[in-house]
Amino acid sequence: MTNTPPYDLCLIVDDDEDVLLSARFVVEDLFAQVVTTTSPREALALIEKNLPDVVLLDANFARGATDGSEGFLWLSRMIERDPSIAIVLITAHGGVQIAVEAMKRGATDFVSKPWNNERLLATVRNAAALHRSRRDAGTVRPVQGLASSPLLLGQSPAMARVLSLIEKAAPTQANILILGENGTGKELVARELHRQSRRAEASLLTVDLGAVAESLFDSELFGHVKGAFTDARADRIGRLQAAEGGTVFLDEIGNLPLHLQPKLLTALEQRKVTPVGASKPIAIDVRVLSATNMAPAELGDESRFRKDLLFRLNTVEIRLPPLRERREDIPLLIDHFLQDFARRYDKPRRDLPEEVLARLVAHSWPGNVRELRHAAERAVILGDELAFSIADFPMAGDSAPASSSLPDAAPDDLNLDRAERRLIERALQKHGYNISHAAAELGLTRATLYRRMERHGL
Repeated sequence: MTNTPPYDLCLIVDDDEDVLLSARFVVEDLFAQVVTTTSPREALALIEKNLPDVVLLDANFARGATDGSEGFLWLSRMIERDPSIAIVLITAHGGVQIAVEAMKRGATDFVSKPWNNERLLATVRNAAALHRSRRDAGTVRPVQGLASSPLLLGQSPAMARVLSLIEKAAPTQANILILGENGTGKELVARELHRQSRRAEASLLTVDLGAVAESLFDSELFGHVKGAFTDARADRIGRLQAAEGGTVFLDEIGNLPLHLQPKLLTALEQRKVTPVGASKPIAIDVRVLSATNMAPAELGDESRFRKDLLFRLNTVEIRLPPLRERREDIPLLIDHFLQDFARRYDKPRRDLPEEVLARLVAHSWPGNVRELRHAAERAVILGDELAFSIADFPMAGDSAPASSSLPDAAPDDLNLDRAERRLIERALQKHGYNISHAAAELGLTRATLYRRMERHGL
């Protein structure tokens, strides 16, 4: 079976060839290409040409330097070149304060030398996913006269209600729970809430709780001290402390195991965290945004989610409508995506006939805006006529409901890769694109299903 990496390019910048080799070995399965260099200036030129998903950047290059000033310089220059870029800073032993300062200046995360390979892999994977969402969000701009924001686009009453809630809730300190199906834009709402908040100048840190291993939960959120466990070779601050003064976005909160929920609740109630191995708690000042694709009825089931934690998280609740409930936004969105991808791939602008647009508006779009965007991208890449046809939109060629069955493969088609793609599509359609339920039926974890969906372009 072909094993296509989920992301395109990782750039690693460090003055130590051994570090470059070690990091490449850990992350190479995540990327189609891993490029290494000892020169940050060369890295900057590569960023301008290739737009990497993730940059692993050393904090110090000059011999004996320990203050991170060089890393901060190149960090700012890289962000100037590509504001959506995800940069993971590589700090020296004990460089916790440098890491915190780097994240205040725009770094996505950090790793300390010597690193734990599992943590490095998880950090880079999360950074790559964050870059992809930033890239997608960055393609959306306000349109004159529409109810819109720099990140969200829509003119329907349903989106107007969402934007009104954001405008009212963002300047407050209230914790906010964002509900919505996969692909509706929950992370975009979190980013807009942070952008309009009084904490906008500080960090917004995202934690995908569906991708955090249970064994790393305490260390990831609360941090640890040197010697707390076998691989704890240096102090590490957790995400809640790293976002000091800013916002933490807890994505996929519904996937947090029940036995770990009291730990998060305690931290939020006391506004303190105790790093693993530490004896004293540390006060934190963060605002918490969270999101889940779980239905309200599922969240209300105490066998799956604690009511006291739910009350703590949803002072304000924002429900994002699925695309089928705001069909009037589809013409605006599809026009935007087609224009954007035409520019990106240097393709000519093509007409979208009214009958094709009508079919797109009528489609159920079980994958929501994410599915629409993917369909537009394929249409721009594959279409070769003066005007688009419905055949250019393979995901939208049938406006049947999401539960409709997929065509069976030819009896003699024994290709494992195609068979896996068909099974994943069937599971997603059967469960209305609920990732948790589809993953359970397939016998996979959520993280594994996401990786396989990326591999198959789903």
